[in-house]
Amino acid sequence: MRPFLLLVVSLAIASPAFSQADPRTALLERAGWEAVTAGQAQAAAEAFRQAISADPRNARLQLGAATAAYMLRRDDEARRALDRALALDPKLAGARSLLGQVLRRSGDLPGAIRIFESLAADAPNDAETKATLERWRRELELQQRMQQAVGDHFAVSFEGPTEETLAAKALESLDRAYWRVGAVLNTYPNAAVPVVLYTTQQFSDVTRSPSWAAGSYDGTIRVPMRGALEDESELDRVLAHEFVHALVRTLSATLIPTWLNEGLATALESDDLDWAEQIVGKSGTVPLSVLRSSFSRLTGAQASLAYATSALAVRRMLQDAGGLAVANLVRDLGDGVEFDAAFARRIQRPFDQFEASVNAGAHTER
Repeated sequence: MRPFLLLVVSLAIASPAFSQADPRTALLERAGWEAVTAGQAQAAAEAFRQAISADPRNARLQLGAATAAYMLRRDDEARRALDRALALDPKLAGARSLLGQVLRRSGDLPGAIRIFESLAADAPNDAETKATLERWRRELELQQRMQQAVGDHFAVSFEGPTEETLAAKALESLDRAYWRVGAVLNTYPNAAVPVVLYTTQQFSDVTRSPSWAAGSYDGTIRVPMRGALEDESELDRVLAHEFVHALVRTLSATLIPTWLNEGLATALESDDLDWAEQIVGKSGTVPLSVLRSSFSRLTGAQASLAYATSALAVRRMLQDAGGLAVANLVRDLGDGVEFDAAFARRIQRPFDQFEASVNAGAHTER
């Protein structure tokens, strides 16, 4: 879990009013925050929904609902719940902090900075708030001095004339991915996709990604300009991978299992999955049910196995059911259809049966 979400949980539970609620509502609220801590966003959303029905004017419950919605990438829903929470308690620090994160992820970095400037003024000794504010100010400064190359489907931002050639290459690479991947899934983004090229240090500072990450997508494709990107095939792979994430977001604005999201991106980044077969052949697969949450917590070797497992599973789905069926599965999940039901409907077999066949195939290869 991200540190700021742990902070939101701790602030809510530490509130003196937490222990003063109606016993049943208090139990629901505690269950909601425990689900947030465990990364179980759907369970948290349901617990807070029930609690709010009993106590709709409880600002902490509205914050809880907003936190669950944020975890599910339902940022509009999170914003509405935060507006309600702050109308009830304008000084609720957890709500203000989460609002800043929602604004930043939605692309309103100046608005996010204003929120955190207010938080820092109210709590000058809060080191985490101060560090976040300073990082966002550096990010905004970088944004303001960047140039932009605009194509038909992408807008690539870069820092200066020395990166102009790379930006042009990136646009060409992204256009190739746009048509190739779009044809597989029979869907295309309905708006231009923003892309930012960073130095390695800038990428680390802005995204807070693990050291093994070759790119990031949070509504914007973010790529570090490592030496490897001078290799055109590596440039194609990295940008295609992040483009698939952007395409998935157009199919489902809400969170989907990480193995499905990363598996799609990895399976479609290139035609070569020999490396994945070699990793799985040596180490075996990881149960897909274990790979539902973010890979960012993993070490480099663990991440390689997670990506390999996910990519081979999605390749099997594409082979068995076709790209349109997989795209429709993602759409169903975005519409709130329960995963097992959506999977059986679109892939035409129960998920547990599919997972068993993937594992059996890996053991056979070994």
